[in-house]
Amino acid sequence: MKLQKAVKKEAGIIATSVAVGVLAMYLVFFCLHMVVPDWAPFDIKVIIGGIGGYMVAVGNFLGMAVSVQKVASIEDEDRARKTMGVSYRYRTMIQFLWIILSIVLPFINPVAGIAPLFIPSIVIKLRGIISAGKGG
Repeated sequence: MKLQKAVKKEAGIIATSVAVGVLAMYLVFFCLHMVVPDWAPFDIKVIIGGIGGYMVAVGNFLGMAVSVQKVASIEDEDRARKTMGVSYRYRTMIQFLWIILSIVLPFINPVAGIAPLFIPSIVIKLRGIISAGKGG
């Protein structure tokens, strides 16, 4: 399946936004570490968590975008609904697995691993608010 131009554009926006968000998270970790080093670590665990969180967040969005593109071409509404439901379940399961791994694995900072998962939703909502403010 070839990705539509709009899907590529949105995926690029989300990938860039999550990358910027992860870099901002690193900056926050670093600043907190400078102020309260015992409470806020800034080490390889934070870096690994951010990279893993980035990959899961962007992969989840891309999976959703591909599913929506695929479902749009299905004429049977019931089949389309089931296809989207299966995609949602798998994507949710992958995120849940990542959250568990972020908490359990000793070489991942849980906060740094989980925080990037929220960035795509925040970006989508902000873009919606901004476009609504511009009149569409």
